[in-house]
Amino acid sequence: MAKTIELIAPISVKTLPTGFHSDGGNLYLRVKDTGARSWVFRYKQAAKVTEIGLGSIINRSLKEARKLAVDMRTAIQEGKNPALVAKKKSNSEKKMTFKDYALGYIETKRSGWRNAKHAQQWENTLEQYAYPSIGSKLPADITFADIKAILMAIWSNKTETASRLRSRLELVLDYAAVHEGVDRRNPARWKGNLDKVLPQPKKVSKVNHHPAAPYNEVPNIMSSLRDKDSISAYNLRFTILTASRSGESRGALWSEIDVKNKVWTIPSDRMKAEREHKVPLCDEALEILNVMKIWNVKNSDIVFIGANEKSITDVAVNKTLHSIHPNVTVHGFRSSFRIWGAETTSTPSAVLELALAHTNQNHVEAAYQRSDLFERRRDLMNTWGNYCKTKVNVIHFVQSA
Repeated sequence: MAKTIELIAPISVKTLPTGFHSDGGNLYLRVKDTGARSWVFRYKQAAKVTEIGLGSIINRSLKEARKLAVDMRTAIQEGKNPALVAKKKSNSEKKMTFKDYALGYIETKRSGWRNAKHAQQWENTLEQYAYPSIGSKLPADITFADIKAILMAIWSNKTETASRLRSRLELVLDYAAVHEGVDRRNPARWKGNLDKVLPQPKKVSKVNHHPAAPYNEVPNIMSSLRDKDSISAYNLRFTILTASRSGESRGALWSEIDVKNKVWTIPSDRMKAEREHKVPLCDEALEILNVMKIWNVKNSDIVFIGANEKSITDVAVNKTLHSIHPNVTVHGFRSSFRIWGAETTSTPSAVLELALAHTNQNHVEAAYQRSDLFERRRDLMNTWGNYCKTKVNVIHFVQSA
């Protein structure tokens, strides 16, 4: 006799396509277009078909749903209302709060985020601004007024934080709705919702760019760094010469370096745009690598080794920079490079943007610009390297002991 129950394989619960899938014994798995997956008990009595929702696959496993279906079938046989069985079971189970879902969302996404700092920022903002008022609430009970109250408190004086918080609230509430198998209005949504009561973030506060050194000060800064015989000074010089982001240069690996061809290939998982980036290396950058190779007595794959045989920290690099020039940031040197290229060379904007690994926001141009213009960028980076060695009027920066 063919098996009429337990038709759904446990491994397929999360992979079955959109539709209504029978497990037999009145139990079904409903998969919506949104990806939401929930259990349904469906039975026919007195020519009337009734459906009773049993919750999402997150709140109730296949094994639990089957056990509940058995109890509900028994209730029908005994002339009782199976909905009361389901309701009694649901009332006895712990309901997931906003905080429960937020922690679940963070764990789900953690492995896909580029660094631990991103997860920490999520945890910190929700802990400080969201959990005190809505952390213990069920997602279905969170209202527009709740979200508005949270955001209004910091929208004008911490606009960037508030904007990021709003996005995180929206994502967590969407995550909760999908896992509960419900379709409800998200009170944290911006368009057609919060945008009616809150001003646009960009109209509240101006964008604060990273303080950058004028490009005509860069040669002096480089000269001061050459007088320092430390890993952080070498790394900062390398960062400036390659116009890279601090995290990219601090995390550089020997397996990414092709000394023979003078190329540093940063893999996509270490790039902001998540695309591989090839950086031409000028002579001084290669000299720095030679020193780092000599200092690498333990044959580590890490180029700039800090404490505990890990990559040097941003704190160490910033401390070195601020001992020379306290009013600029490491990231600001990318701006120095960009302005220098635009004002003192005939380098096309496309080449300068590619040197900075920027994504072309013009999708039409991006579709046609498929070359990475590497040789043009090699000439550019060699010119920049030579400029960083030039002798200019001495500027006395603040020096710390």
